[in-house]
Amino acid sequence: MTTTMTAPVQPGTSSAAKLVRHIATARETGILIALLLVILVATVSNPTFLFSNDGFRDLLLTPSLLLLVAVGQAVVIITRNVDLSVGSIVGLTAYLTGRLFIDIEGIPLILVFVAGVVFGGLLGLINGALVAFAKVPALVITLGTMYIYRGLNVAWTGSERINAGDLPKDFRALGTDRLLGIPILTIIAVVVLIAAAWYLRNLRSGRELYAIGSDPAAAHLYGLRVTRRVIAAFVVSGALSGLAGVLYAARYGTVSSAAGFGWELQAIGAAVIGGVAISGGVGTVWGAAIGAFLLLTINRALPILGIDDFWQRAVVGVLIIGSIVLDRVLALRQHKRLISQREGTR
Repeated sequence: MTTTMTAPVQPGTSSAAKLVRHIATARETGILIALLLVILVATVSNPTFLFSNDGFRDLLLTPSLLLLVAVGQAVVIITRNVDLSVGSIVGLTAYLTGRLFIDIEGIPLILVFVAGVVFGGLLGLINGALVAFAKVPALVITLGTMYIYRGLNVAWTGSERINAGDLPKDFRALGTDRLLGIPILTIIAVVVLIAAAWYLRNLRSGRELYAIGSDPAAAHLYGLRVTRRVIAAFVVSGALSGLAGVLYAARYGTVSSAAGFGWELQAIGAAVIGGVAISGGVGTVWGAAIGAFLLLTINRALPILGIDDFWQRAVVGVLIIGSIVLDRVLALRQHKRLISQREGTR
């Protein structure tokens, strides 16, 4: 009788291999590599891009505000919706921040932050309620509220603007100070990013957002609280845009009616480039964050490489279109794979 010897199984080897395989094949990895290549090429062309005090700071600081808005946008897109009003919410909240400091002398910073987040959340609640109850596509609803919020901002601001001298020094310091060499704004953005990623991955309500985005009709039949979840996604988007508005005032000091103009398209672009499928149900906030860094790093790097403004915009457009096409190709592959697996089990 022969005995077959079996090699001992190393505990954790299979899980480690799965983790490595998952990281290697993730969309976020490809976007991160692209970001690192852009930084490398720009630094080789001009070492001050990275190896200077302001260069390293700007690399981390500049995308931080867009990161917050892109994370909120990603949460909405995952539910198969879109929020075009985020830029207008940033502008309104930034001006509100300045007015609070001017009109209420000595107001605590924490109250200003709470007011900005709550105000942004309320504007997001209006978006979510209209989308959920009116049964009108979010693209149409938020296009309307984008113009309404921007109009309110222009009417409120008029020809006036908030100047740096109107804001407390300790508040403005948040936009420039560092902690252990890392800008405070970047630390705030990363903390929000980690919290959003944990929520989507570990809580049932977060995972349900993916189910709703994958198939809203099936989610209804399954008994998921689709209306509540969609409204909550818009509230999160509005609240994060509100937070970005408060930090915008701290970062730039000057706030006019043009604050946040065009940010909605940048946020959507960052999310899509980062692998959040515009058709919903797929993607992570990590990808949206890397997409935000990639977009704004490209905008900084291309002038250093001598590329004019037209081609800078064209590169971003190519990235967005390429990401959408790649999502479609991957979806078709997955569909074919599922069909072949079903046929193989018959």
